[in-house]
Amino acid sequence: MHVLIIGAAGMVGQKLTRRLVADGHLDDRAITALTLADVVPAPRPAGFGGRTTVLTVDLAAPETAAMLTGARPDVIFHLAAIVSGEAEADFEKGYRINLDGTRGLFEAIRIAGLAAPYRPRVVFTSSIAVFGAPFPERIGDEFLLTPLTSYGTQKAIGELLLSDYSRRGIFDGIGIRLPTICVRPGRPNKAASGFFSNILREPLNGEEAVLPVSGEVRHWFASPRAAVGFLIHAATLDLAAVGPRRNLSMPGLSATVAEEIEALKRVAGERIARLIRPQPDAAIAAIVAGWPRDFDASRALALGFSAETSFDEIIRAHIDDELGGRIAA
Repeated sequence: MHVLIIGAAGMVGQKLTRRLVADGHLDDRAITALTLADVVPAPRPAGFGGRTTVLTVDLAAPETAAMLTGARPDVIFHLAAIVSGEAEADFEKGYRINLDGTRGLFEAIRIAGLAAPYRPRVVFTSSIAVFGAPFPERIGDEFLLTPLTSYGTQKAIGELLLSDYSRRGIFDGIGIRLPTICVRPGRPNKAASGFFSNILREPLNGEEAVLPVSGEVRHWFASPRAAVGFLIHAATLDLAAVGPRRNLSMPGLSATVAEEIEALKRVAGERIARLIRPQPDAAIAAIVAGWPRDFDASRALALGFSAETSFDEIIRAHIDDELGGRIAA
């Protein structure tokens, strides 16, 4: 089996690559080739016995999609995106990568299939940003796509394209709407949601963190560990059980910022939590105010997707996976 990961240099992409190499297979089929594509070089995985190809590409460039699909990968994980804050700040860049790049990829698969039969599994990472206020108390899969940001709009269009290309048999696609992934390792990125991770990650590293919103802000979360699990399950799931509605909201945890901080206190102690410094940011608060807060993910749960059920679990997963089980002294 040949697996292509687009966005392989990102945090989730790297964790997915390591999981695939550790498992060695997808759905009982041995992984013999990996293609890792991103705008910067993705790390080569250690311990992989198959062929690894690392490509540095611009997804929206005219020649990129045909190059990526030329080797006819069996499974394509499409993780690449301009994140929410950057897509809002740079309108043209967001649409070029998040929409034009996605459509170009889907079209390249269609054209490849005209020459000889080709129907790969495509796993597309969407976002809960496809939903906009006003919300019901819990958002189910039947709620309308009403994005209030450019990023959410781009992802919503991608979902519609994925459903239509799948309906026509061009590929076997599934879209998974990721919760906000927390705790993200590394340094802060340009995502407007970054502070949700920052206020845990930096204190656990013994550093001060800025909190730009009030403690009452509620949001929907899952860990990086859960995100990789979503992707693996989506790649191996019998899509006959999913039916024509190919886009699913993933399970997660609804929690307020105050509850997040209380979990940090329980897991790491009061001293660590005191490193969080409130510094209101009206621009971030305005963006976050239009985001979903809670979901009914019963459809995804019934299909076998799973995530954490407490913020304590999310924090402990980060400590185990990124800090070797230890926090800052």
